[in-house]
Amino acid sequence: MNSNDIIAALEHRSTPCYYYDLSLLDKTLDLVNEHGTKKGYHIHFALKANHEPKILQRIQKAGLGADCVSGGEVKQAIDCQFDPKHIAFAGVGKSDAEIELGLDEGIFCFNVESLQEMIVINEIAERKNIQAPIALRLNPNVQVNTHKYITTGLHENKFGISDEELLLVLDALPSLSHIQFLGIHFHIGSQITSLEPFVELCHKANQYVEQIEDRGFTIKVLNMGGGFGVNYSDPNAEPIPDLKAFFEVFDTHLNHRKDQEVHFELGRAIIAQAGSLLTRVLYIKERSTKNFAVVDAGMTELIRPALYQATHIIDALSLSDSNAPLVNYDVVGPICESSDTFIQDYPLNKLQRGDVLAIRSAGAYGQVMKSRYNLRPDFPVLYSDELSHPPTDIR
Repeated sequence: MNSNDIIAALEHRSTPCYYYDLSLLDKTLDLVNEHGTKKGYHIHFALKANHEPKILQRIQKAGLGADCVSGGEVKQAIDCQFDPKHIAFAGVGKSDAEIELGLDEGIFCFNVESLQEMIVINEIAERKNIQAPIALRLNPNVQVNTHKYITTGLHENKFGISDEELLLVLDALPSLSHIQFLGIHFHIGSQITSLEPFVELCHKANQYVEQIEDRGFTIKVLNMGGGFGVNYSDPNAEPIPDLKAFFEVFDTHLNHRKDQEVHFELGRAIIAQAGSLLTRVLYIKERSTKNFAVVDAGMTELIRPALYQATHIIDALSLSDSNAPLVNYDVVGPICESSDTFIQDYPLNKLQRGDVLAIRSAGAYGQVMKSRYNLRPDFPVLYSDELSHPPTDIR
């Protein structure tokens, strides 16, 4: 991160401000293609992680498809030049209007989450006299070590088709004449940093394929979802996750034939480390037991710490006194909630009003989750190619 050029650019921009390092994004996409696409895998970028048009257009040009979970995301993907034939549409509660949109646009696939949803899609497709391509999102009951709010592959979660419902779905499929069955889909959670859950997922997928094809169906698509995590604690040491190791899990453990397509839906792993939230110090509050650095960004700009108890490291891009001693701060925002805290007891050189901080690893589930709570204003976006000297490395 080129601190001097960012500070210079901020002279003409207000904060809070999201900053994106496009060179890091490009290098990440190169590795996605090297270790994934070149093996014949189909990679869809998850718009729920980030839907900035400039970022999406760059991802589309790199050859990725889109993974959408709402009609709005489907529209955004199409507006950013994604081919509808490379758009997968997931989500546990698709409305009739969203289903119609997907059918009218001719998207690649609906990832169906229940028998009732499949029946509704068939009815809408019948009215339009077209075929609706679907994959069955299965709930494989795979345990992952992540926050409970982003665990999606357990029986207690709302997502996917359970084993007992799968039998009912398979019984109903032959009678639904406007459904085109493509295959199966999984998504077991997010920010998964161990490869073991993906190994288990492969073994479960192999069993499902055998079970379903024994019933006389042909599975052409194996969509293994996403969820691969990033290093929030040390983004400088690992700016790009080990994508080679991730894809090798599926090379080794997933049984798939040459006539079957294997799909993935990566979001955080592609964009998280490329984004930072820039913020200025408004006030310092010093107490005998606590020091607060009150900044102009809040949970309205980055809700992950408040919602998921997530930790983002913070860099000081400008300091009034870079030789000042270290002080432990609670870095907090201006929102009228005690949960509006980015980090507690965090060591930084003694701060003063006007110092600029960068909250790192904020490219995924940061800007997309912004809110207008407290009637907060919108904020600008800064890209590395807008700097006087764009970064040439990935630090």
